[in-house]
Amino acid sequence: MLDRRTLLAASLAAVPTLRGARAAEPGVLRIGYQKNGILVVAKQQGIIERHLEPLGQTVRWIEFSFGPPLLEALSLDGIDFGQTGDGPPIFAQAARSSGLVYAAAQESGGSGAGILLPRGSTIQTLADLKGRRVAFPKASSAHNLTVAALEKAGLRYADIEPVTLAPADAAAAFARGSIDAWTIWDPYFAIAEAGEGVRVLALATDITPQNNFFLASRPFAETRGAVLTAALDALGEVAAWCTQNRGAVATLLSQGTGVPLTAARRAVGRTDYVIGPMNARVTAAQQAIADRFHALKLIPTPIRIADALWTAPARNG
Repeated sequence: MLDRRTLLAASLAAVPTLRGARAAEPGVLRIGYQKNGILVVAKQQGIIERHLEPLGQTVRWIEFSFGPPLLEALSLDGIDFGQTGDGPPIFAQAARSSGLVYAAAQESGGSGAGILLPRGSTIQTLADLKGRRVAFPKASSAHNLTVAALEKAGLRYADIEPVTLAPADAAAAFARGSIDAWTIWDPYFAIAEAGEGVRVLALATDITPQNNFFLASRPFAETRGAVLTAALDALGEVAAWCTQNRGAVATLLSQGTGVPLTAARRAVGRTDYVIGPMNARVTAAQQAIADRFHALKLIPTPIRIADALWTAPARNG
């Protein structure tokens, strides 16, 4: 019989990198999304479609299990636009992918993340992670959160045994007890934390602020800036609605992703639904993460976040 954790792994199974993606088509905005957040709500409401209709544009939605495959699709012209946490665009830019730009930010949008401990764990503090197997998806926001947690505890990256697994694979490993801790974000976090005997070692809010980002392919942003601006305007409206209607947001997320409603409610309750430009504060925070990754030799060369900032076209009137 399938237990609850096995069902978790199955229900959130990884989506192959380019499943559903197609070559660019005139008049189509291809959006990559994950199982949580503003884009899911926008998809359920059809609000981006309504904003783009006067421009003669339609929308195609492609689901991804986490950020790195989404940005791989972006770099390979499989999608035009999407949202990830702080880690994926840094790794993508470091891989000499000049084809992405930061279009907007969701400050503290990654607050629904943390480090989980399986049933029976004896770990009590972040310092107790020394020598332990800690799982997280490589090049993800959880990768950054793990590094920041170690720094907070006075540990080095070399003090743990990193186990880089996609969310679904990590969920299965967590259920088997083959890892000592799991750094992960919502909705995976919200589902897993409700498991019997599971404990939260630390929340992202206790470790470091985590921002989310809306990213676009550079060719798309440079040639179809009005479409990108319209999509961001729509998402701004969605964000404002989410802030005032959290119960309805949880229902939409559950309906749109299959995530249990109780988990969706937990995730929504700790999400800050605010979208804004790439201001100096957000850019500096992202640069600090990039510098940290380079110092740890997690990325091969230093990068400048400022080189990947998009400037929106002037609005008429």
